[in-house]
Amino acid sequence: MLLHTIVYKDNEDRIIDELNKVIEFFEAKDVSLGRAESINNGIHFIKVFCDDNDYNEKLVNKFSFYLANILYKIVIEEYCSEEIQNFLNETYFFLKYEDMKEIANKSYRILNDEDRELDEDKIYCLNKKNDIIEKIQECIKENDEINIEGFITFRMKKLTGDLENIVNKVAEKHMVEKEYDEFIKLLKYFVEVQESKIEEVNIIIKENGEYIITDKKNKDIMKEMLTDIMDSKYTGNVSTEDLIISGLITYSPKSIVLHHVENCNNKEIIETIRKVFEDRVKFCDECSKCTKIKSPLKV
Repeated sequence: MLLHTIVYKDNEDRIIDELNKVIEFFEAKDVSLGRAESINNGIHFIKVFCDDNDYNEKLVNKFSFYLANILYKIVIEEYCSEEIQNFLNETYFFLKYEDMKEIANKSYRILNDEDRELDEDKIYCLNKKNDIIEKIQECIKENDEINIEGFITFRMKKLTGDLENIVNKVAEKHMVEKEYDEFIKLLKYFVEVQESKIEEVNIIIKENGEYIITDKKNKDIMKEMLTDIMDSKYTGNVSTEDLIISGLITYSPKSIVLHHVENCNNKEIIETIRKVFEDRVKFCDECSKCTKIKSPLKV
């Protein structure tokens, strides 16, 4: 029984290798597939068959899924690189060349599953990638024959929206990260030029996420530090974390000891402190202060 016919030009011989992998996969599942190849004026026609007894809707769906993944790889390699760059030139023309190049590279890595970092943005991009593969699969199931060149020429518009959504998400994250990096550089500069007003600051994070700030002698200085900052610099609503960062910048301690960071509800403050103060930062979870947090009844 004929499953599908794939049509392609001479320069797409890698399709044979990919199809062989698919055939091997099905053979490992005790499903026999065969292929027959013919060439006419440099155009290759590959027909993929299965035994009549194996033919069913489940097999058709599985094969179309794997064929969609093969076609997806070709689309990414032959079409997306240029398309991504054109989209960036039109939409993010205000960015520097280096930024656009980095966004294009990050987008391409995501599309090729080369970026292993998993976060909310990456999950969004992976969902969009799956949408692209599903649309390719729908096209394959609609036709008994798929012409690869024809698909790229006439069907890519169906996929452009998803591709652009991925690039937009990557660009947004890149700009946020760059803005954050610039912010960190500015804070580091303030720390470098600021004279230290205190030897050591301990930031103890309780199990409920609340902060206790003490000096080297275990004196609670949180109220004093935050009050000074609020009185002199801020109006309106400001988070405790922002006030702590500002207080640390103002006091510029020679040493910052963070106790029980695992209790912190806002991991960004830990990362910001670490990046701004670098080797001044130490982590602790076993000193007497930490023991008191673990066992609050102990004196």
